[in-house]
Amino acid sequence: MPEHTAAADFAALLRELKDRSGLSYGVLAKRLHMSTSTLHRYCNGDAVPADYAPVERLARLCKAHPEELVELHRRWVLADAVRGRKGAAAAETPPEEAGSGTGPGQAASEAAPPAEAASAGAPPAAPADADTGAGPAPARRRTRTAVLAGIAVAAVTAGVALAVGLPGSGSDGDGDGDGGRHRPVGAAGVTAEGTAPASSSPPSSAAASPSSPAKDKGPARTPAGSAPAGAPSGEGQKSGVPVTVRAEPYAWESPCSQRYLADKPASEMKPPPLEEGAAAWVAAHGAVSSGQQYLRLTVQGTGPETVVVDGLTVRVAGKRAPLAWNDYAMAYPGVGCGGGVQTRAFAVSLDSARPSLTPEPGNEDFPFKVSESDPEVYYLTASVSAYDVDWYLELKWSSGDRSGTLTVDDEGRPFRTSGNKGRPAYEFPIGGDGWVPEGTTKLE
Repeated sequence: MPEHTAAADFAALLRELKDRSGLSYGVLAKRLHMSTSTLHRYCNGDAVPADYAPVERLARLCKAHPEELVELHRRWVLADAVRGRKGAAAAETPPEEAGSGTGPGQAASEAAPPAEAASAGAPPAAPADADTGAGPAPARRRTRTAVLAGIAVAAVTAGVALAVGLPGSGSDGDGDGDGGRHRPVGAAGVTAEGTAPASSSPPSSAAASPSSPAKDKGPARTPAGSAPAGAPSGEGQKSGVPVTVRAEPYAWESPCSQRYLADKPASEMKPPPLEEGAAAWVAAHGAVSSGQQYLRLTVQGTGPETVVVDGLTVRVAGKRAPLAWNDYAMAYPGVGCGGGVQTRAFAVSLDSARPSLTPEPGNEDFPFKVSESDPEVYYLTASVSAYDVDWYLELKWSSGDRSGTLTVDDEGRPFRTSGNKGRPAYEFPIGGDGWVPEGTTKLE
């Protein structure tokens, strides 16, 4: 999907929600803790938010319906994925193409150092500006031809084997010979196991991911359209895993339902974060989801073919007694919370001997179909009271005669959720300067 189309579709729905709310850009921006100009750019399609959290808050402020929230997330995923591919392609552009001083029709002697200008097999007598049709004076053409001939001799002597990119050399001008196609990189927090055969040839150094999936920190920073590590591009992609999963383990259904356990006194705890800052807040305090954990999973195909998501299986990696830590509520006392059951919503009790997902009332069960242009978003609420549980998910997929399983976790670690019954609980009053025991805030 073209970038302008994906961004425009996303912005159109944002504007529709904003206009329907009757609220001004200034009022909405203030409530969202962002500048009015930034909100304008999102609604005009000039920019796509890097994270979905502010988009969801905006939609809830505008009283979006559950189906509108799902559609808005789908459009954001598409716009974000196209932007991610564009950024990766720009990063792969070689210096000679990105520079403003050279172009495909310029002479090799002007575009590159002599040692890199020609190969032993390149025809040195070809006019350098044959592609441009500029028709330089004969004396100038003879001068360039002589320079190219001299460079070719020097290149043969030095054993240089780099292509000059003259007409008929086979170079496409992007420096990698593949027409400038973006090569996908690995997705964080997801490992693959399937029946599809591996690629017959390893990826080139230019195509390799800068880090392995297990080390790639922050799933929200990985483009939703990215493929598993080592997956080839183009037609070769049919031999790889045709689906990716983005896991957001610190999403909030609403601040009122979100709590965290931390092994620190209230005097050492920072104020409650906004949802987009929850992951950093959790990491800074060594906190663990308390009572329940709300996951948002974005599942998307890596190509146009349809992929069937056959199901999600909960796997328990360990169970212990609940953590004897302090319990911190993210909601501010007296502030109302919205919410409601999302489409594609599931629940699981981690207290069960064999935990399994069940659809929330009014929701369909697996299987579902996805593709590159039609992602799915699943919302999982994992509840626990009697244990401290390490757990992860296995997503089963199939496409034609291929099938496999993706392991979904928290960047190489299991998700962790602990019961909180009987633990000291704290809240943070609005305008206050610290945490206080829950229930002691006086509301005016």
